[in-house]
Amino acid sequence: HVQLVESGGGSVQVGGSLRLSCVASGDTIGRYCMGWFRQAPGLERKGVATFNTDGDTSYSEYVKGRFTISTDSAKTTLYLQMNNLKPEDSAMYYCAVGKYWGGSCPGAVGMEYWGKGTQVTVS
Repeated sequence: HVQLVESGGGSVQVGGSLRLSCVASGDTIGRYCMGWFRQAPGLERKGVATFNTDGDTSYSEYVKGRFTISTDSAKTTLYLQMNNLKPEDSAMYYCAVGKYWGGSCPGAVGMEYWGKGTQVTVS
């Protein structure tokens, strides 16, 4: 089992920045995807940015060029640097981990472990 704890959310003005963190602990997964997802009220949970153990990163078209996903050297902490925030970025942001089978990382349905989320509000 993998435990994930997010932090760094908050309220920010339009055009501002936030940096989310996710600390992972527990079992080791050989090949995995780790990423950020977000869910606004009444909407589906959707991928924001992911990376896999092959070193590939992927971004939603809605955040590309504004958000950057990264990890520490031990790959136990996941970050999401969010710049030029917009009101439509407001959502609960979740960190997730799932097995990586090659190709693209799975969507939300395919991720196995989830944090409890951190709220981001942009106004």
